[in-house]
Amino acid sequence: MSLKPIIVLLAFCFHCVLFSQSEPDGSYTLNECIAIALENNLNLKSTALVANSADINFKQSKANMLPSLNGSYNIGMNNGRSIDPFTNLFINQELTFSNANLNLDATIFNGFRLLNSVKQGQLNKQAAEMEIEEAKQNLVLSVTLAYLQVLNNRDLLELAKKRLVATNEQLKRQEDLYNEEVGNPADYADMVGQESMDETNILSSESALNNSKLTLVRLLNLEDEFSIDTTDLLMSLDGYPYSSQDVYEEALQNLATFKAKTLRIDATKKGVSVAKAQYIPEISLFGQLNTNHSSVAQTFTETGSHVVETSDFVVVNNQNLPVFANQTEYKSQNISYTDQFDNNLNTVVGLSVLVPIFNGFRAKNNVALQKIQVEESLIELERTQQEIKNSIKQVHFDMEAAFLRYQSLLKQVAAYKESYRVNDIRFNNGASNFLAYITSKNNLDSSQTNLANAKYEYFLRVIVLDYYRGKSFATL
Repeated sequence: MSLKPIIVLLAFCFHCVLFSQSEPDGSYTLNECIAIALENNLNLKSTALVANSADINFKQSKANMLPSLNGSYNIGMNNGRSIDPFTNLFINQELTFSNANLNLDATIFNGFRLLNSVKQGQLNKQAAEMEIEEAKQNLVLSVTLAYLQVLNNRDLLELAKKRLVATNEQLKRQEDLYNEEVGNPADYADMVGQESMDETNILSSESALNNSKLTLVRLLNLEDEFSIDTTDLLMSLDGYPYSSQDVYEEALQNLATFKAKTLRIDATKKGVSVAKAQYIPEISLFGQLNTNHSSVAQTFTETGSHVVETSDFVVVNNQNLPVFANQTEYKSQNISYTDQFDNNLNTVVGLSVLVPIFNGFRAKNNVALQKIQVEESLIELERTQQEIKNSIKQVHFDMEAAFLRYQSLLKQVAAYKESYRVNDIRFNNGASNFLAYITSKNNLDSSQTNLANAKYEYFLRVIVLDYYRGKSFATL
């Protein structure tokens, strides 16, 4: 799991450049946003395709254990001197020929290479499924953090609007005094400047809110913005009950990233067994079914016989007498295509043993490479464990600091509220100057903003810790 997205989301980047005041009609709860993201997110879909590839590879590894059966057929024409495939005699004429064969190969034993390949494929498939679960967990975390970022920016916008309302009320009173030429005229000008500052803060808050909404929209892969419904979101500020060690121990049991990396280690170990099979002789069974056809193949049928004079002779009484012989007559007929395929059919069955004697140290080096992959996967698991353990410690420390800061800011806000109330009354009654009033107001505004930030800073870190624990974020 990459820690950069979490760090970026925890950085509270409130000031952005996009601006929108329109509120869309759609409204989604956190659980609905998570469901939409799991359905639409493109990165998650890409991870699922990788898992589908692993599943196909696993199926293929099982299919490799089956015998292979292949057939071939060819047809051609030959001119000039050649061998008749029917008689195996040399001929000097044009002929057409064709051959057909069926080959069967079945591996009987190859050092369990195929069996270990199946087991390795199964482990890779399970690891890919865990990586999908890891991607889902990361997506749920990102959606939840983005969702709370929207809430945070929305609260800050509401605070900014309330400040403007209070400033406008004070500005109205100062305007009346200014028109009546009562009091210090500079107070009215200062209040106009304060109004402009509050309006600028509202624009900045609206921009930040709009940007956080767009971030959430991108995670959900939606085209339009939407509003959020917090009816199913219960946020507690009672303090986090788990230590960083408790969180880490639960993470080891629940995080899909650890399960995926453990399965990858098991798969690489099976890869070593697959590579070692190259040292062992391979025994296989083979079989063939062959036949052929020749256009010059013929059959001859006896049609009769007659006596003919031969070139031989015998000497009788010093006289050469010719020798006559009985010669059989035949009628030739081409053999049909199907008859030749039937008549020329032959089968071959055998057992093959392939003994590896020397292969350029290929087997030895492949085993060594597979062992290196095992070591790399073990290091990757250890590195991930260390990174997450350190991240948990840091997030847990920041969570406790945010909680203590929130508790302190509660007291600060209460004190500044009272200070502002007193200074507001004194300023309106002319018993105090504008500097004391605006200082009190700015102190209250700043403490309220810090309180909202501390609250959501605490919630965000609680979400990250619960993510490591493998818990749902719907109720905080």
